[in-house]
Amino acid sequence: MELHAVIVVFLAALATAVATGLGALPFLFVPHMSRRWLGISNALAAGLMIAASLSLVIEGGRLSLWRTFVGVALGFVLIRLSHHVIERRGGVDVGELHGADARKALMIVGIMTLHSFAEGIGVGVSFGGGNELGGFISAAIALHNVPEGLAISLVLVPRGVRVLTATWWSVFSSLPQPVMAVPAFLFVTVFHPILPVGFGLAAGAMIWMTFAELLPEAREDLPMSGVLLAVGLSIVLMLGFQELLLR
Repeated sequence: MELHAVIVVFLAALATAVATGLGALPFLFVPHMSRRWLGISNALAAGLMIAASLSLVIEGGRLSLWRTFVGVALGFVLIRLSHHVIERRGGVDVGELHGADARKALMIVGIMTLHSFAEGIGVGVSFGGGNELGGFISAAIALHNVPEGLAISLVLVPRGVRVLTATWWSVFSSLPQPVMAVPAFLFVTVFHPILPVGFGLAAGAMIWMTFAELLPEAREDLPMSGVLLAVGLSIVLMLGFQELLLR
């Protein structure tokens, strides 16, 4: 295993984490952002995650279809259990926030952080299928992380948290990505037979996030036609981006 390959995986995953902080930047220029824009961001993110999940399932299916679907099922279980743990946690003080505001912030940041473990695995195992696929999945996750950072900032900034502090919490929520990416990359390359399970695991986690969280949240702020348009547009754009990367 070349050290260069490990460094590439780590830097790609680190870039996806840093991209989360970009979601806070609009608050430097627009103190108040409408819920409509959050709905659009969630719908676009959902499309990106659908496209990324499709790529992982296709790649895993080429190796072993049944092991890929086992991985998808494990991904559902993993992210659902993570979500359940966060929901049962009590609130604490978070920086300048206290009481109900602190509990709300903790829930949002905690959920995003737990999601990032699965996303880090997604980056690592995708590089196990080659740099082209790894680059595409990393780009898709990085783009998805921007509206995640926006969602976190929409909770924190209106409640009095500074923009730079919200940027830090956004990036913090995605730090598990570089932490998990390298072990996942090393694991799937050494134990190649379970590579399809790794692909399926990441895809399952992304699919759960899309249909259990992103789409319902987008639907709260947009009409169905707007959600479908944003999702469809982002899927087409990301699949086109994948074609360019894999040529």
